[in-house]
Amino acid sequence: MPNINVCGDIGLAIARDGTWFYEGSPIQRMPLVKLFASVLHREGEDYYLVTPVEKVLIAVEGLPFVAVAMELQGSGKTQRLTFRTNVDDEVTAGPRHPLGFEEGEGGPVPFVEVRDGLRARLARPVYYELAALAVEAPKRKGLGVWSGGSFFLFPDIGADL
Repeated sequence: MPNINVCGDIGLAIARDGTWFYEGSPIQRMPLVKLFASVLHREGEDYYLVTPVEKVLIAVEGLPFVAVAMELQGSGKTQRLTFRTNVDDEVTAGPRHPLGFEEGEGGPVPFVEVRDGLRARLARPVYYELAALAVEAPKRKGLGVWSGGSFFLFPDIGADL
């Protein structure tokens, strides 16, 4: 196995809105952004672009991807919620791609796991669509949604108000 050269920070970054930057300038070529996204990995709190021979640190503001669309199939316990990210990845929420919330500056940030610990923040319109599907949690107090045979509980934000 070849040694991987760790290159450190070369000026790559992902903004909170999902825009990719190189040395402060937005990367305009979507095929290049998709290529970079396909080799993005997370190690602890750090993100890297990893190829067979190089490992490059990348600064990520918040989460690396944004879920920009949601498709609903079915209803109730059998419904499936499929999310499309800003780099055209599609995932259906369920055991392999859980929905969740992490603490952010303005409160809970909704996300769906895309792959290997990489998460997509739900864009505000997508979160509103998701919230409109909320139902009472089975066997406990609270609201959430079903997808892929799993129930995903929303945080109890009313207690913090």
